[in-house]
Amino acid sequence: MPVPIPAPVSGQTIYDISHVIQLSVAPVFLLTSIGTILGVLSTRLARIVDRARALNELKENAPERRLPGIQDEMHTLARRRQMINFAITFGTTAALLVCVSIATVFLGAILKAGVAGAVASLFILAMAAFVAALVFFLREILLAVRSLHLA
Repeated sequence: MPVPIPAPVSGQTIYDISHVIQLSVAPVFLLTSIGTILGVLSTRLARIVDRARALNELKENAPERRLPGIQDEMHTLARRRQMINFAITFGTTAALLVCVSIATVFLGAILKAGVAGAVASLFILAMAAFVAALVFFLREILLAVRSLHLA
């Protein structure tokens, strides 16, 4: 007995929509990984802020000879914070571009429009932003390790 084909809904069949959903699965996995990295970056930023607050309190009661070391560490923390901020900005941009690319796939399917070029461009831009986020993350880690003084 032949399988009945569902009637089109606004010119679309359930098979068309399911195919679009299948195409959207890979970018959703990318969103998950970007979200995980953003969580790590937020935690590192919080630790930098906490350390800066502790150093500010320490600076108020520190002897004069300790002030240059505290100032150096504050400068390093400011650079680390800037790198983490860049990483978060690029990571968030990557996530937004992935979301827009997913929405573009769905709109293209619904409107029966050729959106392959737009989706490819958005995905390439998302990957470039994600790479930039990872590069700034790596730079921040290297700076943190370099500034670590183990006695």
